[in-house]
This record gives sequence, structure tokens and C-alpha cells, in this order.
Amino acid sequence: MILCKVLGSVYSTKKNKNFEGYKIMLVREITPHGKLKGKPFLAIDATDSGRDDTVLVIKDGGSLQIITGSKKIPENAIIAGVVDRLNLEV
Repeated sequence: MILCKVLGSVYSTKKNKNFEGYKIMLVREITPHGKLKGKPFLAIDATDSGRDDTVLVIKDGGSLQIITGSKKIPENAIIAGVVDRLNLEV
């Protein structure tokens, strides 16, 4: 799992039929202190997250299949949790 920030939603007039019923979000990895890092990528949303939410993303097709119950979604990243609070003791 990686910690990410939701940058926004992706809307399309046409999409693969296997994506129907799922929100697709643009996310970017962050450090535990909230600094953006890496490049943005797309993730299926299983949590009803929104813009600026801090989320936990799993980048594994097998986990996506288990969470969605579908082996037909052509994606490998899924938002599996919304972070309410992060406690750092360093």
C-alpha cells in the first residue's frame, strides 16, 4: 500500500464497459509528511474518496480483483482506504 493524495476525478464520454459503475481518480504518491512525489496515476475508487483526500492505494491487479469481485477491469491500482488521521512518531 502507498499513501497518496487525490488530485481529482477522471470523466469520459466513452470508456471500457468493465469500468462502468466505478469512479476513476487521479492520484499522486505523497510522503508521510504530505509532500508530493512521483508522477500522477489513475486508480479505481472503492471508497468514495474525493479531491484532496489522503488515501491508501494498492498497486496490484490481484488485490483489485478481490476488492471489486471482477477479473475484467483493465487496471492495477485501487483506492482501498481514506486516511482520517496520520500519527507520526519519529
